[in-house]
Amino acid sequence: MTKKERAQELFLQGYNCAQAVAGAFCDEIGLPFDTCVRAVSAYGGGMGRLREVCGACSGMAFVLGNVMGYDKADDHEGKKVLYETVREGFGKFKEKNGSYICKELLSGEPIGGDPAERTKAYYKKRPCAELVGDAAEICEQLLK
Repeated sequence: MTKKERAQELFLQGYNCAQAVAGAFCDEIGLPFDTCVRAVSAYGGGMGRLREVCGACSGMAFVLGNVMGYDKADDHEGKKVLYETVREGFGKFKEKNGSYICKELLSGEPIGGDPAERTKAYYKKRPCAELVGDAAEICEQLLK
């Protein structure tokens, strides 16, 4: 199963967009699945349904940071490489989808409020399963 397929599967199981992407890479990150998805649970819906940065992209950034990230404050080269890679990933995502901002990707969806129930109608009206697949696929390419 590809990372794209795994991320889409997780989203369709009910995980939010960030959890779906991060969860697909928990082995590469070196975290147990439950820890990994808990760590990004607030990132769904463009950060807590604020509809800002797409959770799939936030999940991608989380993965890249955990795999490629730096842990020394003075590691300027590590920071540079990581930030360039994140920008490249977001750029590819935007090129394919027109934006990496949730409210632009889901025009008409309300900001805030309770998460919507996951029904067939929910999945039919949102492109999120495709978006998490795109983010996971881009992330996998960047990590090669």
